[in-house]
Formats: sequence, structure tokens, C-alpha cells
Amino acid sequence: MDHDVTDLSTRRELFVDYKLIDRLLQTRLKLHEPRPAEVAIRIDRPWEGPFNGGCCVFEYEGSYRMYYRGMAAHGGPNLCYAESADGIQWSKPDLGLVDIDGSRDNNVIVADTPNYDIFLDTRPGVAADERIKMTRYSVEGERLTPYFAGKGRKAVHLLASGDGLTFRELGAEPILTCDLPNAFDSHNIFFWSEAEQQYLCYFRIMDPLRTMARTSSPDLHHWSDPVAMDYGNTTREQLYTNSTTPYFRAPHIYIALPARFMQGRRVVTDAQLAGMDVASAGKHTYYNDCSDAVFMSTRAGTTRYERTFMEAFLRPGPGPSNWVSRTNYPLHGIIQTGPDEISFFASRDYAQPTWHLRRFALRTDGFISVNAPYGGGEMVTRPCVFSGRELEINYATGAAGDLQVEIQDANGQAVPGYALDDCDTIVGDEIERTVTWAGGSDVSRLAGRPIRLRFAMRDADLYALRFRAA
Repeated sequence: MDHDVTDLSTRRELFVDYKLIDRLLQTRLKLHEPRPAEVAIRIDRPWEGPFNGGCCVFEYEGSYRMYYRGMAAHGGPNLCYAESADGIQWSKPDLGLVDIDGSRDNNVIVADTPNYDIFLDTRPGVAADERIKMTRYSVEGERLTPYFAGKGRKAVHLLASGDGLTFRELGAEPILTCDLPNAFDSHNIFFWSEAEQQYLCYFRIMDPLRTMARTSSPDLHHWSDPVAMDYGNTTREQLYTNSTTPYFRAPHIYIALPARFMQGRRVVTDAQLAGMDVASAGKHTYYNDCSDAVFMSTRAGTTRYERTFMEAFLRPGPGPSNWVSRTNYPLHGIIQTGPDEISFFASRDYAQPTWHLRRFALRTDGFISVNAPYGGGEMVTRPCVFSGRELEINYATGAAGDLQVEIQDANGQAVPGYALDDCDTIVGDEIERTVTWAGGSDVSRLAGRPIRLRFAMRDADLYALRFRAA
């Protein structure tokens, strides 16, 4: 196959980058703003806050699990657990696992634990009692501090669990070591990639700013040499975390919601600070910097993050409480919380008694869209081939808007029967809409042939497409 022709097969494609786009004519890519929803977790236990941090959230066996760091001003960090039936309302069960001040009535999994991470191992064939993994970090020859700030060689140790609550070590030796500056000195992400059929780790390094590296492994024990991620022709910024995850509806696309750290950029005034209760930890003060979250994506098999938008994805918002340092950090994980809604979570009000984890909602697939104004415009894809029988799109229009699709050959000529005038006009708002031409949806006779798709749109957004088997 010509290397310039993209094989779509039956997978879903999102317009988070320019991979499929050849021409935008009076249209543009639009970054959508997540909607703040309810608070998921607040500080209400003695072993929590104000230096809490979010870790991850995922669905497992019909319910949702959340892991986060609880860390009081005068105590060590504790790995804590919450659960939910719907991903919206969360509770903190008393697990009875760890003694804290003479009681086991708490939601702590591991006490006094610097820098742990959790992930769901989705590789087929993984033993039931190893489906939930924990990674623990150490520094060779140094005592591990709560901030994991040692300068020696960093090492990753692996633990496993069947219930996600009690973990056991999988061997005494580390599974991964790294000499890169400040390796693993943050929230590090491990997952099984269905698209690449291997494990991936995205982790923090200094190069010379805070940035990310990637390494891969077939078995969690033998790892490739780490490669610093590339950001294309964009301004380098301090990225504190990465939260990279395969998007569950398009697992060959990895969505990243990193925290962008604006070191030394103080926004909170002395007058505002006087009315706040921002805690300090040793030499660290948490009001001289600020941060937000940005949107990036990367694709299976690549070492480049696409920064299609440099603008903030998650802004601090009104009021001073989220304009302090190390707040607005997204957790790892994107979940479905309704038939047309996905959610992620982010920590807010860092180093304050009001610290919390808040849910943020988006339309399903709704990170970035091809957007057309009222006056109309077009988007034409690069040449591609597909399998399947129908074209499905995720779209929305205004009441005065509409959308039509033309299938062209690789040279840009309309395929008879699938021209723009043949397409039944689409108006509305649907996550999965089948495109029809003169009432028919069958496109299987074009499968395997290089084609282009031409979208003519007015007051409309196109979020995703796929060719599916009917």
C-alpha cells in the first residue's frame, strides 16, 4: 500500500491532530472546554490534606476505582482509595488494612508511602490476581523522601493485586531503572497498549525543562532505551505530569492531559493571600507559581506529542484558590459517565483545607472538532482505505446548520452515487450517526480502494468518524 494512504480499517478516528486532514476551507480545528461537574472527593479525614494529589481512575468489574495521595501538613503521604458505582458519586470505604493512630477505620491502602502509581493491566491472559498493578519507586543509595527528590539512579518496583486493595511484590529486583535527570520524579504512567501489543511507560525527566520520556516492554521486565518525547515545532514548556492514556473508543490514539507548570509566575496577591490558608512545607511555598492543564495527543508507535493547541484545556478559573502552585493537575484516566458523556478528574485548591478532586465532563469524543461557521466551509481528508459497510460520524449542528459528506477517489473526483448532492442532509446532534446517500448507507463496494472524504458543513462540529461493519 502507498505509504501516503492511511488504513482506517474499522477503527474510530478523532480529529485531535492533522493526521487525516488534507484541507480546511473556511473551517478550523476547535478545542472544546470541559464542563466542571460535581466534587468527587473532599478532605474529611485526619490523614488527608492539604498536600493531597490525584493518581488515577478506571473502571473495573462494573464499578469505578480512584486512587489518590492523602498527605496532611505534619504527616507522611498515604495511598488512599475511593469507589463509585457510576463514576459520579464517590465514597471512601473503611478498608481495615492500615493502622492509623490506633484505628483501621480508614481508606488507606499503604501508609507513609512516597510516590506510588496504580494501573489496570488489560493485557489478555494476565492472571486474575495480577490485573491491578502498582509501581513503587526508589533511589539507589538514598533514603526515599516524600517528594522522591533523590539524585541517584531511579528504580521502579512492581507489585500486583486481584482486588486493587492488597498488593504483593512481584520480585525483589526493580523492573526498570533510569539515569536520566530527575527520572520518575512525578506521576508516571504505565499501561498495556492494545494497538502496539506491548507495555508503555511515559515518565518525567528534565531535558532541561520538565518533560516526558517513553519506553516500551513486551513483559514489564525488559524495557527499550528511553526516548525523550518530541513536541514538534512548538514552544517548550514545563510539563509536570503527563496523564497519557489510550482513549478507550480509539485505543491507537493516546490522550494526554499534562499539568503545565508556570514556575515563578505569581498571580495571587498579598491581599488575596491574607484571606487564604495556603500551607507551606519546609522551604516550599505554594503561591509563587501557577499551573493549568493542556491537551496533547500521541499515536501508537510514535515518540511525538502533538500540541495541536497551546492554549489551556483546563483553566484555573475564577477566584484565587486555583491560582496557586501544583493545582489543576488531571488524574490518569478517562471514563464514560453517560451515553453521550466522558469524564476526567483533576485536583483543585492545592495546599489548602478546601483541596478536592473535581469531575470534568465532555461530550463523548469531544476534545477537538472540525468546526464550520454559519457561512459554511469544508474539510477534505487525505487518501485513506477502509473496511466495513457504513460510515458513522459524531457531529453536532445548530438549528440552521447542516452537514453532508462526499466520497471521492484518491484524485479528488466524486465517486458516482456518493457525490455531495447524493448525500442526505444531516442536521442534529448525535454521537453515532450513519451517513446515507439517497437513503442507502452501504459503502462496502469501496472498501480497500483509496478514497478521500469531503465534508461540507455549516454551523457544525465534526468530532470523529469510523467505517463500521453494519
